[in-house]
Amino acid sequence: MSFDKIFQRIDSYRNDMIDLQIKLASIPAISPSSGGEGEAKKAEFLVKFLQANGFVDVEVIKAPDMDAPAGYRPNILAYYRGKSPAKTIWVMSHTDVVPPGELSLWRDDPFRPWVEAGKIFGRGVEDNQQDLVASIFAVKAFHALGLKPNYDIGLALVADEETGSDKGIAYVLKHSKAFRHKDLILVPDAGNEDGTMIEIAEKSILWLKFKTLGKQAHGSTPEKGINAFKAASFLITELDKLYEIFPHSDPVFDPPISTFEPTKKEANVPNINTIPGEDIFYMDSRILPKYKVEEAEARIREIVAGIEKRFKVKITIEEHQKAPAAPPTPVNAPVVKALEKAIKAVYGKDGRAMGIGGGTVAALFRREGFEAACWSRLDETAHQPNEYCIIDNMVGDAKVFAHIFLQE
Repeated sequence: MSFDKIFQRIDSYRNDMIDLQIKLASIPAISPSSGGEGEAKKAEFLVKFLQANGFVDVEVIKAPDMDAPAGYRPNILAYYRGKSPAKTIWVMSHTDVVPPGELSLWRDDPFRPWVEAGKIFGRGVEDNQQDLVASIFAVKAFHALGLKPNYDIGLALVADEETGSDKGIAYVLKHSKAFRHKDLILVPDAGNEDGTMIEIAEKSILWLKFKTLGKQAHGSTPEKGINAFKAASFLITELDKLYEIFPHSDPVFDPPISTFEPTKKEANVPNINTIPGEDIFYMDSRILPKYKVEEAEARIREIVAGIEKRFKVKITIEEHQKAPAAPPTPVNAPVVKALEKAIKAVYGKDGRAMGIGGGTVAALFRREGFEAACWSRLDETAHQPNEYCIIDNMVGDAKVFAHIFLQE
């Protein structure tokens, strides 16, 4: 059967896809740690929808969570069986969403989605329901046409992606043998506006808090104090030398270098004529996989020791996040090649394997030895007020998934 026939069927589902988006976005699925009830109600709705639309094999893996009213966080594994069970082609999306934030910044209720100018607006419609819905309707097209793919198709609709994945895909990987190393694993949780970015690697993340302790004094008698703010300012300047210490450039990434940037600054003294005895700032580092995080930490401690000696201050370093980079997915991995073909067929563009500075849930697969790739066509409105999904992207992404299902 030609791709054109499948694509035509997917086009016919456009209004149905919009309808499912609106229904899903009307069910808040916010983590209990963010003030919500979790994903149970949304998962119950999805299970019924899946069973009514070609998925006869649906499993719910429940991660215990006593903070959720249901007592668990649901992870759905839905299968559409192909000609051979030798491997499964997976699309993993997540059902949870972040809170809406400041409601006054929304043009309407974020949990009463609306359609306008070819877009669906509402919390979660792009992150991650655009491709959750696209993956379901890609399979529905196969079912409607009586078409069996060469291999099994699996949709993993998981919980807890927005708050760490411990009760989501991390729990599934630990408690289920559903995923095999020969499987193709596609995670539509990163992308760009033209759909050309295939994310295969991530930088290590290191977030640090620096607390500088000196001695408070009157502004007119600096010799009686030790200016913590001044020492911290010199420390920031010295930390900028990390760019020279770790100079490697990797064209797979954008930007292609490791980055070390001071970010948040806490208030010190409330008045102008007091020399602060304490100062606090934070640094966000994104480190290329070529370097171990421990190498950066060691050089940072050396720099800190130099500032302590020079200014007679005490500086403490507190780790707020440390996530060493997972092994990258090879640029010639089957999932990457399948995506390149599908992107070309659907969008007429050349996909490019790339690394990013942010973290994605694909890293959890890669740390377990799976060759996962992230891909989606997005405007990247996730977590913003008036988040939206471009309807053409949702329909187009369904075609990309269908192309991969059929070519494999």
